[in-house]
Amino acid sequence: QVQLVESGGGLVQPGGSLRLSCATSRNILSSNTMGWYRQAPGKRRELVASITTGGFENYADSVKGRFTISRDNAKNTVYLEMNSLKSEDTAVYYCNARNWNSEEWGQGTQVTVSS
Repeated sequence: QVQLVESGGGLVQPGGSLRLSCATSRNILSSNTMGWYRQAPGKRRELVASITTGGFENYADSVKGRFTISRDNAKNTVYLEMNSLKSEDTAVYYCNARNWNSEEWGQGTQVTVSS
């Protein structure tokens, strides 16, 4: 059973930066596509960024050029570097792991962008 734990969320001013981390219970990054999703109040959960086992990165148009997803297989950790944050980035951010027959979610970490 895969366990995902997000951390790094918090309150940040517009234009600021945050780095989110997703720690996994074991080394699954070599066999799973990892993703960051977010859900704002009253909205559907949406994909923010993902990275395949081969290192291919995919980003939502709204975050391209501002966010970067990365992974460290040795540390069993996936990161989301968020720069130039906007108020519309405010949401709970979730880590996701998936492969051909399973999918797991973390509990989420709150990101609030406000003055």
